[in-house]
Order: sequence, then C-alpha cells, then structure tokens
Amino acid sequence: MRADRLVAVLLVMQARGRVTAAELAGELEVSVATARRDLEALSAAGVPVYAQPGRGGGWRLVGRARTDLSGLTASEARALFLLVGPASAGSPEVRAALRKLVRALPETFREGARAAADAVVVDVAGWGRVGRGRPGLVGVLEEAVVGRRRVELEYEGRGRVRSVRVVEPWGLVDKDGVWYLVAGTGVGERTFRVERVVSVRVLEEVFVRPEGLDLSVVWGRVVSEVERRRSSVSAVVSVESRYAGVLRDQFGRQCEVVGEVGGRVRLRLSAPSALMVAQVLAGWGGLVEVVEPEGVDSEGVRAELARLGAELVAGNGVG
Repeated sequence: MRADRLVAVLLVMQARGRVTAAELAGELEVSVATARRDLEALSAAGVPVYAQPGRGGGWRLVGRARTDLSGLTASEARALFLLVGPASAGSPEVRAALRKLVRALPETFREGARAAADAVVVDVAGWGRVGRGRPGLVGVLEEAVVGRRRVELEYEGRGRVRSVRVVEPWGLVDKDGVWYLVAGTGVGERTFRVERVVSVRVLEEVFVRPEGLDLSVVWGRVVSEVERRRSSVSAVVSVESRYAGVLRDQFGRQCEVVGEVGGRVRLRLSAPSALMVAQVLAGWGGLVEVVEPEGVDSEGVRAELARLGAELVAGNGVG
C-alpha cells in the first residue's frame, strides 16, 4: 500500500468530512476494494477514521477540518495559488495537482484559492518578440535532479565543438526564458546552457548532493561572474534626461547614472567590447554624446561609432 495514497485519502476526507468507499475510489482512481482497504488500514493505525453504517453513512474523519494536513492558512493558500496558478496554463499535470489541492483545502479556503489560481497570466514574450519555448530536455534533466542521478551530456560548446561528459545535476535555472543546468563535474562546479545540450542519458548511478548546497547562492556567483565579464569595457555618455530610462532598459545592469549636468544625464555604459557599446548607440544618432572622463574607454567607443557610420554611408550609397 503506497504511503502517498494514504495521505491522499486523508486529504480528501479532510476536505469532505465523510465519504463512501465508492466516492473515494472515484476520486483516487482505484478500485472500491482498494479504497475500503485503505480506510480500514488508517483506522487500524489509530487515525480517527470510522465507518458509519446505514443510509447516509460512509466513512467519517472525526474532527473534520481539525485534521489539517496542509497546515495552510487562508492567506498562505492564496499566495500559493497566485504563484503556481500561472504555471498551470501550459501544464496538464500542474492543473490536475491544483484541482486536487483545492479539494484538499478546508471548504472556506477553496473559493479564494480558485480565484487566485486564475488571477494572473504570465506572458514571457517581450513586445514584438516571440516567446522562448521550454527546451524539451528540461523535463529529463528535472527528473535527474530530483532523483539525484548522474547524467551523460553531449554538449555543444564554443566554436560548435561537441563533447560528452558525465555530470551530477544539482539544479536548473530559468533566467528570462533561457534554461541553465548547474552541475558538479570532475573539475568542479559548472553551468551548461540547456539549449546547447544535444542529448542526455540518465545513468543508474546515484550521487550525493554537496551538503549545505544552496542553488540560489551558486547561481548568484554565476551571475556575478557573467556580469563582471560583460562589463570589461565602459564609456560615459550624455543624454537628455527624458531618454535616460530608455538607455537603462537597453543596457540593464550595465548602465549606471554618474551625474547630471545642464539637464542632461551622464550614464556609464558597459559591455564586453567597445563595438558592442557602439552598436547600440549607433541607432541614437545625435541624441547621445560620448564624453571622455578619465579611466574609461570612451575613445574606443567613439572610434567604433565613426567606423560604423562610415560603413553605413558606404554601404547605402550616400555620397
């Protein structure tokens, strides 16, 4: 007899107070005989579940809502459904789990939980962009992460060079629609972009996750290192204050306000190269001026802007 099914029996009885074996069988998709055996097993184990013979009888959980296996308050239940509800839109499994959880909640919580589940829609695609689909291999990797099973990855790295390696999958990260696998390897902690994983083979070998491992802390280190690499070149530009917000959106964390002079805001913009800064600024024309304080790479950005401008003029037949 599966322990998870016995817990499900208790959750159903918590929500309803009284059920017949036939009703329970339909709810859990088992036979009536199995449902009756589960109820008898709970009663024999000391759980206050009692049979009531006769018309209107069935099996009753004494105390009804007092046996609250979820332990959720009304506000906690709403918070849970607000968080999980949007994820159910494309997942039949999540929708089924939410329906079961709603039935397991005390009756007074259910309407609020249902409303919360439908209250938020998450549209991950930016305006004018097509949303990224979830890579098909994410599901396989999730199973390996939860099951603590080593996996063999065929991975396409830099220069489209493929390699095969065995790793210990510690966890997955969804960063703005791009999925990453954080894993332990023979040379230490590594991060793999899931869309570059060509194939996955889950092995029989079980691994022990490092004690005290906090995936959010590990990922925080990854983000800090990537942002450091992306900030190797910087330049300071001057722009009218009304346009500063647009530049901040374009450069994100690589944009820092350094001052304001005469109604114009000065921003420090960073990128892996002077060319990458110039490529964004080229579309701004005369609205942005590259200034030249000490210690930054403004001169290199100016040179790249001049080169891009010359290429545009030459390539588009402007005399």
